[in-house]
Amino acid sequence: MFSAADISIIPQLIANSLIAAALYALIALGFNLIYGATKFFNLAHGAVVVVGGYLVFALTRFAGINVYIAVLIGVLGSGVLGLLLDRFIFLPLRVRKASSMVTLVASLGISTVLQAIIAMIFTSQFQTLSLSFNTKTFNLFGGIITDVQLVMMLSALVIMIVLGIILRKTLFGKTVEAISDNEEVARVVGIDTNKVIAQVFFIGSMIAGLAGILVGFDTGIEPTMGMSLLLKGVIASIIGGVGSVYGAVIGAVVLGFVENFGIWKISGEWKDAIAFGVLILFLLFRSQGILKR
Repeated sequence: MFSAADISIIPQLIANSLIAAALYALIALGFNLIYGATKFFNLAHGAVVVVGGYLVFALTRFAGINVYIAVLIGVLGSGVLGLLLDRFIFLPLRVRKASSMVTLVASLGISTVLQAIIAMIFTSQFQTLSLSFNTKTFNLFGGIITDVQLVMMLSALVIMIVLGIILRKTLFGKTVEAISDNEEVARVVGIDTNKVIAQVFFIGSMIAGLAGILVGFDTGIEPTMGMSLLLKGVIASIIGGVGSVYGAVIGAVVLGFVENFGIWKISGEWKDAIAFGVLILFLLFRSQGILKR
C-alpha cells in the first residue's frame, strides 16, 4: 500500500519525468536526423551538445553579450561545427567508402578531442549559465518546474512537429528520405547527396547545441557531460525507433518515466542501470523500437 507521502510525491515524479524526456528528446531528435541520412552512430554529437553550452557561457561571461543573442550564436555555432565536422572529416570518409566502424571510431576521436579542448580552455570545473532575470517556477500537475524546463519541453515538442512536417511535406525532406533509403541510387538520379547530408548535420547539430544551452541554464555544464547525455539520447532513439522523428520523442518519454519512477523507492544511482536495462529488453524483444522508421 502507498502512504499519503508516497502519493503526494507522484506529481513531482511526473514533472521530473517530463523534464528528462524533453532533454533526451532534443538530443535524440538531432541524433536521429543525422543517423537517418548517414546510417552511422555519430558519437561526436554529444560533444556538439557541450560546445553549444560553452559557447553561450563564453559569450555571456567573457564577452558580455546579451544572453538572447548569445543563445542564438550558440545554436548557430553548434550547427556550423557540425557542418565543419562533416565537411572535413565525415565527407572524406564517405568519399573513401569507409566502413561504419571506421566512421564510428572517427566520431569517437572527435568527441574526445573536443572534450579535451573544452577542458583546457574552460577547465574541468562545473559551470552554470545565468539568465538576466530571476527564474520563475510553475505548477505542472501538482509538480514544480522552472521556466527553463518549460522552454525545454516546448522546444522538444515544437522541433518534433517542425521536423515531422519538413521531412514529410517538403522537397528537402523527400531528398533526405531518398538518401536514407539508398544513397547510391539518390546520387544516380541527380540528388547532391553530400550537400543534403551537410544540411542535415547543420540542422541536427543546432538542435544538439540548443539542448546543451538549456542544460547549462537548468543544471550547469561540464566538459565530460556530452557522452552521458548522448547515451541517453541514443537509448531513447532505439526505444522509440532509430531514424524516426516521432519515435525519438516517444522513446524519450518512455525512458524519462521509467528512470524517474524506477528510482522512486531506491537510490538515484540506479538510474543509469535502469536505462540500460530497458535498452537491453528492447534489443532482445523489439529491436526495431516502438515505431518502425
